[in-house]
Amino acid sequence: MTNAKGNYVAEHSEDAPLDTAKLQVLVESISEQVFSKPFLHKAIFNPRLRSTGGRYHLSDHHLDFNPKVYERYGMPELIQVIKHELCHYHLHIEGKGYQHKDPDFKNLLLETGGSRYVRSLIDQTTENYRQYECQKCHTLILRKRKINTSRFSCKCGGKLKLISLR
Repeated sequence: MTNAKGNYVAEHSEDAPLDTAKLQVLVESISEQVFSKPFLHKAIFNPRLRSTGGRYHLSDHHLDFNPKVYERYGMPELIQVIKHELCHYHLHIEGKGYQHKDPDFKNLLLETGGSRYVRSLIDQTTENYRQYECQKCHTLILRKRKINTSRFSCKCGGKLKLISLR
């Protein structure tokens, strides 16, 4: 079902966990309502996905979705990812250009309102960074790897000093 804005509203609360059966129903309903075509294969959550929101399998046509998308960003972001993967699905089934570079894919994604990219799912930590400061211009430099300060200098020519490990 849809609300006034055309967004899809699941039959469960935002706080309730979304299991594979509910995901299957959601994907099927979005396919029918947005693409006016049935989704005849499996849709599952795949916790092994790391940085991608979803994946379409060319060999057996099933869809994988990253559960982190729903856990971190909620239903609206998951719906965007579902639309994106359904674009791959329907275009491949029809024998049209289903890859990101293909005009058919770009046009269908634009028509359906799917997202081109998913928001970041990887935690960005700065714990392992080394912080160096130039003694001349006081520029701060963050590096993961250690810098040999006797060999390398700042672009201004100043000497680098290790301030802290973050």
